[in-house]
Amino acid sequence: MAEINKVSEKARRQSFLHWIYGNLTCFSQEHMQTFGYLWSMMPIVDELYDKDEDKVDALRTYTTFFNTEPQIGTMVVGLTVGLEEARANGEPMDAETINGIRAGLMGPLAGLGDSIIVGTFIPILLGIALGLSTGGNPLGPLFYMVVWNVLMYFGMKYAYDQGYTLGGSAVEALVGPDSAALRSSIVMIGSMVIGSVAATWISISTSFAINFSEKSSFVLQSTLDAILPKFLSFFFVWLCWWLMTKKKVSPTIVMLILVAVAMIGCITIPGLNTSFFNPGLSY
Repeated sequence: MAEINKVSEKARRQSFLHWIYGNLTCFSQEHMQTFGYLWSMMPIVDELYDKDEDKVDALRTYTTFFNTEPQIGTMVVGLTVGLEEARANGEPMDAETINGIRAGLMGPLAGLGDSIIVGTFIPILLGIALGLSTGGNPLGPLFYMVVWNVLMYFGMKYAYDQGYTLGGSAVEALVGPDSAALRSSIVMIGSMVIGSVAATWISISTSFAINFSEKSSFVLQSTLDAILPKFLSFFFVWLCWWLMTKKKVSPTIVMLILVAVAMIGCITIPGLNTSFFNPGLSY
């Protein structure tokens, strides 16, 4: 009976560390995460194969284009470790099959990772960190750096191990047809978090007022608060969203527009002795 090649815990740990610290190695628009992926598979291939030509052939599999969300996408790396292990043991697993699986998973996992990590998890951590930073307290940035790195490390390690242990079933649970409700819930939570962060930290008001007499005046902000509280804050958040998503305006241009609006709004109008806007963040 032929000896079964099994990837050791040491090799998997090295592979994971290569991915977590080097998934954006030599990043470019042409290759993106290709070389980071290749580096993460080197300890695996080196252990599974004895001949140099076999190692070279195996590593050529991972020179094709790859790009996904790095945290959730760690599961793909763990999955291909299992596939490479199967190929080394003579199972019908060729480079085309492995790359087909990688290409088929990187898109769905990227969308899921962007919803969970970028759209939900990071804004929650930043919201907590901003609250802790009140008055210049260094606890806020320290909290974010420590909590993010600890949770990222153990979360990615769990995804890697699950990809290796469970194989396709682990990914199917995340991107299969039965996970539609999960993905919708995550997107909904992310939208609620972004809305809550905007409502909590963005405060835009106007000091525009007209004095008709000593006893009579029109204060625009009081009128807006009576009809639609936080209307200006909502309007500017909606305006930024509309410009970036519907008109495809770059975030840099949107920020410049906001700076221009703030400068114009702070100009005092002779005779009215007031300015239009008091933009800023609440701290």
